[in-house]
Amino acid sequence: MDLIDQLTNLASRAQKQISHIQTEEATKNALVMPFINALGYNVFDPTEVVPEFICDIGTKKGEKIDYAIVRDGKPIILIECKHVGGELSINHASQLFRYFHVTEARIAVLTNGITYKLFTDLEQPNKMDERPFMEFDLFNFHENDVAEIKKLSKATFNIEDMLFAAYNLKYMRAFKKYFDEQYTQPSADFIHFVSKQIYDGVLTTKLKEQFSILVHRSFQQFLNDKIAMRLRTALVDTSGQGILTTELPAAPVPEPSVSSDAEGKDKDIETTVEETEGFMIVRAILRKTVVVNRVVMRDVQSYCGILLDDNNRKPICRLHFNGSKKFVTLFDVEGGERVDINSLDDLYGLASRIRAAVQRHENKPVEA
Repeated sequence: MDLIDQLTNLASRAQKQISHIQTEEATKNALVMPFINALGYNVFDPTEVVPEFICDIGTKKGEKIDYAIVRDGKPIILIECKHVGGELSINHASQLFRYFHVTEARIAVLTNGITYKLFTDLEQPNKMDERPFMEFDLFNFHENDVAEIKKLSKATFNIEDMLFAAYNLKYMRAFKKYFDEQYTQPSADFIHFVSKQIYDGVLTTKLKEQFSILVHRSFQQFLNDKIAMRLRTALVDTSGQGILTTELPAAPVPEPSVSSDAEGKDKDIETTVEETEGFMIVRAILRKTVVVNRVVMRDVQSYCGILLDDNNRKPICRLHFNGSKKFVTLFDVEGGERVDINSLDDLYGLASRIRAAVQRHENKPVEA
């Protein structure tokens, strides 16, 4: 079984068990040990996984860390566990900081069984960084995340490759966070930098205000255009007829948030790239069922709704992408039904139910 399948199964079990896990020890047994096992290490073989690994620090003897994964008798990965759902701030990593310095391990993991924070020593040799180079969420991961976690596995672990990946992940994570911030609300510095690339004159206060709106909208439109292009050229026809050639309609570009009374309660709504891409996937799924212009997105504070004919009485599905766990509500049944997903790709697996929701509205008289 592939690692992604093992982690998916573990996540499914964890969701059912989490309310019954009351202690740190139970967290280890129900969540952390299966995770280590999924990486290919035998948790019952002390030559591979050492529980309560002893780290002597100066005059302190018998200091222990929850797990050490060892190779050739030497620790390569240290794992410190907290109770499921517990906070994983830097203050909870004090033991890892101490142990990292006195062992040969270059990778440290702080986990509560659901979230796994991975650390190394990129900033200063033999001193664990204060910020993780990667965070893995068992309830919300993508294929790319699994590809990186797989580098920790017994079959593929190589410290040089791992450190190279850690370096890239650390800075890519920072860049993505910055891009996300600029997408949501561009900073004055970002707007100034972009504006100076295309305007040689003096940026007056009035121009800065105008460019602030234009940069924001242009950035969002650019990303949405990229999504549309990717969908047009890469979506595979679920009927097995090959690559789609049907022109997909452009997704609506969210307007920047403005504090005007006219917008009322909707002024803080931000349609994300994922919500836009999810909407376009639903449209692609329904392209042979209805005219896609009848499929409309209506974003609200708590979810992104997708409706038939822009009618609240004809919901197709709702995208709940703003929390720690992604899920959709499907309306092929009365009242709707929640379905958890790990990534946008999972929407394709729900294609038949999405079509059924539209068919249900088409066959059933609905009041205007």
